[in-house]
Amino acid sequence: MTAPDTLREAAAGAEVAIAEAESIIELDRIEDEYLGPKSTVTVARRSLRGADEETRRELGRAVHEVSTHLAALVAERRATLERFDTDGRLASESLDLTLPGRVPPRGTVHAVHAMWDEIVDIFVSLGYAVASGPEAETAYHNFDALNTPPWHPARLESDTLYLEYGDDPEGILLRTQTSPVQVRWLEENPTPVYVVAPGRVYRRDPLDATHSPVFHQMEGLAVDQQLSFADLKGTLQHFIEALYGTGRRIRFLPHFFPFTEPSAELFMSCHRCDGSGCRTCGNTGWIELLGCGVVDPDVLSAAGHDPDEVSGFAFGVGIDRLAMARYGIAEIRHLWDADLRVLEQFR
Repeated sequence: MTAPDTLREAAAGAEVAIAEAESIIELDRIEDEYLGPKSTVTVARRSLRGADEETRRELGRAVHEVSTHLAALVAERRATLERFDTDGRLASESLDLTLPGRVPPRGTVHAVHAMWDEIVDIFVSLGYAVASGPEAETAYHNFDALNTPPWHPARLESDTLYLEYGDDPEGILLRTQTSPVQVRWLEENPTPVYVVAPGRVYRRDPLDATHSPVFHQMEGLAVDQQLSFADLKGTLQHFIEALYGTGRRIRFLPHFFPFTEPSAELFMSCHRCDGSGCRTCGNTGWIELLGCGVVDPDVLSAAGHDPDEVSGFAFGVGIDRLAMARYGIAEIRHLWDADLRVLEQFR
């Protein structure tokens, strides 16, 4: 059985060890050695069960005094070591508020969407409204209502991406143009109509320098009394000058579209070679920007408007090609390459 004097001698050694502990880990080891399950204090406490009354009284008093005293010393030293540790971390992790802040890298608007916003702003400033429509479109709105007959090659699977295809004229397809939006707008709104409809369109085009199977287009439509091709030319002249400045040459060449008559294509002098000829323009010196024309009377009739009372013009412009001309991009593929060297140029 452990004597009271033995406990007090062990306590004297523990006091020195506790006072000299230099870390929380070392203090935990000392606490376990002098107050843990195998320590002299714990062994003495367990021996009280078989001791006589007088021994239990003297030894119990010694166990209580020693364990209480050592526990208090451990708690005091632990608080001191924790304070030293906190002071050390504060000193090493101090924050200098005079240092300049770190600006995180920020994204930017993509070149195509920047062009999208710019051309919409041009037409909104002229009083045009902005419309939108579904990308999964009916064959009726994409073809029939736009005066495109069933035998037209644009309706073949080699040109159009069908979601549901068959003999049903109401088959569902991915729209090949934003022109269906003009049909839906005319069906739902009275004249006069001045509207632009930017959006994404789909065609089975091979990917090359100037073509992509998925691209962006903006449809423009004006329907009012006594509108003519001259109004169309004046509107597009203002549009090109607002976008590229007065130095860019443009020309209209006759063309055919099922939903406009007369129809034309607008060409602009090449942004890469300034008209001298290069790979981008196919050595012609000109870039095709958009198709346009006077709205065919059948299209007006199909939408519920009297072609004897109103007339109009429409145009469809490729937003991707406008972005290429604005930023001097040689190939449309560069717009969608996941290459930061390209994308970061448009900050």
